[in-house]
Amino acid sequence: MNLDVLLDDYLSHVAVERGYSPHTVAAYRSDLVELIAFAEVRSSTEATTLDLPLLRDWLFSATERGLARSSIARRAASARGFTAWLTRRGTLEADPGVRLKAPRAQRTLPRVVTERAVADALAGLAGRAATGEPVEVRDAAIVELLYASALRVSELVGLDLDDVDRRRRIVRVLGKGSKERMVPYGAPAARALDRYLDAARPAMLAAAAARAADGIAPSGRTGETSRAVEPADAAATRAVFLGVKGGRLGVRSVYRLVAALLSEIPGTGPSGPHAFRHSAATHLLDGGADLRAVQEFLGHASLGTTQIYTHVSSERLKQSYRTAHPRA
Repeated sequence: MNLDVLLDDYLSHVAVERGYSPHTVAAYRSDLVELIAFAEVRSSTEATTLDLPLLRDWLFSATERGLARSSIARRAASARGFTAWLTRRGTLEADPGVRLKAPRAQRTLPRVVTERAVADALAGLAGRAATGEPVEVRDAAIVELLYASALRVSELVGLDLDDVDRRRRIVRVLGKGSKERMVPYGAPAARALDRYLDAARPAMLAAAAARAADGIAPSGRTGETSRAVEPADAAATRAVFLGVKGGRLGVRSVYRLVAALLSEIPGTGPSGPHAFRHSAATHLLDGGADLRAVQEFLGHASLGTTQIYTHVSSERLKQSYRTAHPRA
């Protein structure tokens, strides 16, 4: 069967049956479209022509172009997933991807913000929220919850009102692979979230409805993204965090908020929302939390993924030792 047709079937499989996120599916598509194009140059348009030498040559060509080891490792993983699926469905007699090796991606330590810096940043947000301006109140609630529950940004913007148990201080999140988990949050986040849900969110909805009735364009953060909805539609306003149009807040808006916040904090590394997730995990381990408990908290499928934070804690300890010990 033609590779292009099989690719469409495979992407539907990983999206629907495996529950992979749109971002992951898009990455698979990009890698495998490139693989198929490489095969077509060699007049290989049928699935049966996908053999180990062709896969190896494809990865080698990526190496010659100077792609990073992480990119090559991802391409190898995409190819292995595709050939494994082709083998399970009987298109291939044997899986050539089983023997496909790729350089192990370099694992860099994530950016971790100190507890003091996090406290100062949250205090600054709370100060701006004290004016009662709805967007400022919302932003304070966003960052408090990101840090308190170590949420992925996709999990945060995907929250619906029914996912928040304000009495027990728990949020229900849908993580990678459509895996559901319950995550607690603390008193400071509860105060910020309650204030947003009780006052700021209704005000944002009312303002969006008034603007829609008058035909006025919304004002707010430059470039803020949300899915425009009719505020009167209850199904469309289930989202916890709203944009200025009254729709569900977009991921890019949260990135901009956090990037602006982290730009004022010393340190290097990525400045996206994941920095607060990394920081929360590291602070939990520094405080004596059990590694498996942190794994459940973060929603990691593998304990090995969580162990990166033990390395972060060790590096922080060594840095403190070198700085403070008289005989370091």
